[in-house]
Amino acid sequence: MKFTDGYWLLREGVTAAHPAQVLDVTESDGALEIHAPTRTVRSRGDLMTGPVFTVRAHTPMPDVIGLTLTHFTGGEPRGPEFELTTSDTTAQISYDDEHATLTSGDLSVRLTRGGPWHVEFLAHGRRLTSSGHKNAGIMRDASGAHHLREQLVLTVGTSVYGLGERFGPLVKNGQVVDIWQADGGTCSEQAYKNVPFYLTDAGYGVFVDHPGQVSFEVASEVVSRVQFSAETQELTYYVIHGPTPKEILRKYTALTGRPALPPAWSFGLWLSTSFTTSYDEETVTSFIDGMKERELPLSVFHFDCFWMREFNWCDFRWDPRVFPDPEGMLARLKARDLRVSVWINPYIAQRSPLFAEGKALGHLLRRPDGGVWQWDMWQPGMALVDFTSPAARDWYAAKLEALLAQGVDCFKTDFGERVPLDVVWSDGSDPERMHNYYTYLYNRTVFEVLRKHRGEQEAVLFARSATTGSQQFPVHWGGDCEATYESMAESLRGGLSLGLSGFGFWSHDIGGFEGTPTPALFKRWLAFGLLSSHSRLHGSSSYRVPWQFDEESVDVARHFTRLKLRLMPYLYETARTAHTEGLPVMRAMVLEFPDDPGCAHLERQYMLGPDLLVAPVFSDEGDVTYYVPEGTWTHFVSGETVTGPRWVRERHGFLSAPLLVRPGAVIPVGARDDRPDYDHADGVKLRAYGLRPGDEVTVPVGDVTFTVVRSGNTLRATCGAPEAAWSLAAGEREVQAPPGTGLLTLELG
Repeated sequence: MKFTDGYWLLREGVTAAHPAQVLDVTESDGALEIHAPTRTVRSRGDLMTGPVFTVRAHTPMPDVIGLTLTHFTGGEPRGPEFELTTSDTTAQISYDDEHATLTSGDLSVRLTRGGPWHVEFLAHGRRLTSSGHKNAGIMRDASGAHHLREQLVLTVGTSVYGLGERFGPLVKNGQVVDIWQADGGTCSEQAYKNVPFYLTDAGYGVFVDHPGQVSFEVASEVVSRVQFSAETQELTYYVIHGPTPKEILRKYTALTGRPALPPAWSFGLWLSTSFTTSYDEETVTSFIDGMKERELPLSVFHFDCFWMREFNWCDFRWDPRVFPDPEGMLARLKARDLRVSVWINPYIAQRSPLFAEGKALGHLLRRPDGGVWQWDMWQPGMALVDFTSPAARDWYAAKLEALLAQGVDCFKTDFGERVPLDVVWSDGSDPERMHNYYTYLYNRTVFEVLRKHRGEQEAVLFARSATTGSQQFPVHWGGDCEATYESMAESLRGGLSLGLSGFGFWSHDIGGFEGTPTPALFKRWLAFGLLSSHSRLHGSSSYRVPWQFDEESVDVARHFTRLKLRLMPYLYETARTAHTEGLPVMRAMVLEFPDDPGCAHLERQYMLGPDLLVAPVFSDEGDVTYYVPEGTWTHFVSGETVTGPRWVRERHGFLSAPLLVRPGAVIPVGARDDRPDYDHADGVKLRAYGLRPGDEVTVPVGDVTFTVVRSGNTLRATCGAPEAAWSLAAGEREVQAPPGTGLLTLELG
């Protein structure tokens, strides 16, 4: 939100008050509390009027420091609040005549005591960012609404990333970003997944701990600052020191939650009925038979909206006209070694039998006059489940438990963005704060049902909406993209942005959701989709089975599906890293190469885990341009090499896409290409690329850890269980493990 008219003036009707200086500083419970009047105190007469800022500096964990800015404290606190994990951290506090300093780990916040208002965040004595004269403020707009604002300086050359799944440019400098859930597709400034956290390549990130609407002006209103504001009397933000982008994400996700580890089967290919297409069990069976006949490995079959009867969404009952024997059908699908996903949302249409039931039990969101809140958008007369009520959550969960008992394995948790403000929540939550937070309660409720009934290792969602903390309930997909190359590119930008916002797992609709892709676009999107964290064939009004496009599409789907399945030993260890460290499977290049200026703005390529570079092809002809960082990289399939740093231009057929291995990497390649959930260590090959003499690489694969060492012209691999060792001399291509120890192949890249 912009408050100024250029640099010097305020917009018409806006008033502002800024902290002018520190009046006093006190220490309490390991925190600093500062009182800062909004006028310079020259005499006692200046002490008689306000406003006065109360500023609290505190730390929830090492290398993370929060500042809480407060104007009035008299209001009753209303939720919700983000659920944060803190650790026992003792801050170091020091004073001198000019400054008060609080230090946590390697990060310090220093406030000027003896002069004009100035706050600096420092690491090892180096300034990361700061807030000075007229940066923080109490801002009232023309309507009289009360906002708190902060502005943090952007040093020269600093790029800003994150703020959720955003489909515009990856680097957010120059953009206006409103943290406000919306169902706006993938081609607008609106977003399904809004996260009030940004990451920089200057050693720090900033998390604004406010679940309601936060407006960011990223080098836009003032081009040398990031501004954020919210309509509130109290605003807390945390500065998180890395120094690397990876360390920033590790610490941010330690604070806000890390993703659960999805089951291995979820990394296989998902096939959907699509949305408004006509289907029944015969249609479903024909799709599955077609995939098997064409040797296309399939892991999950998804039933979209019309598994339920029209105007009944959601009643969680199979439409008896189309699926008269759901239990039998699900048993038949399970006999074919398939998992089953079904579409749900948190809305209850008036025609659904659950509407009257939910209304009578008080489980539906209500208007201030006590009636159920309703509208006709999406489903006639629909209401929302009030997930702030534990009883409503249990009621909703019981409906899902019945589906799990039938044989359903997971849920596509659609929607959760259009949440009204003219309502009363059962727990008294502030409607403005609940608007974004609703999706967290919705997806947590569903995920906990799966965790309870399927186990910790089997729970997985396919979710659209999200906010801070939602990364704990994977997987998330990109929403309603169009069947165009432009939309394919914007989807990638959204996924990379989400990964830089603490989310480990992300997917998208292969071929686009709206419209029908051309065969060429479909084949290009297949390569991208199957070199993503999770892979789903899904559309709106047309099917996405590959043979609907052409026979070459079948070949492309087969090739890249089997390639992904062979990469499962590598991908699943990358998934474990997402789970334990908060680093995404699909990584913007800047995350892996923060010191390479050539990577700062790259948004048409990414790292799949730490060692594989992927550059999707965005043209029928197959022309692609991508950047290779320093070192000699190897094309995974062809074995050809390219040495960077340099830009590369190539032309690829439909059965190919740039997939390069980082120099010095060892990639574990699986022995199977028919399913994702096999013993990844059994028969694994270790492919070593560009190891130099003396290099030692540790390669975890499931419960087994290999160590690969190059000594002179010999590669030697050791494995702790069972105890064994292998070596590869120069000029040899592979060596097999002794009988009874499993197959290990070292290939000299």
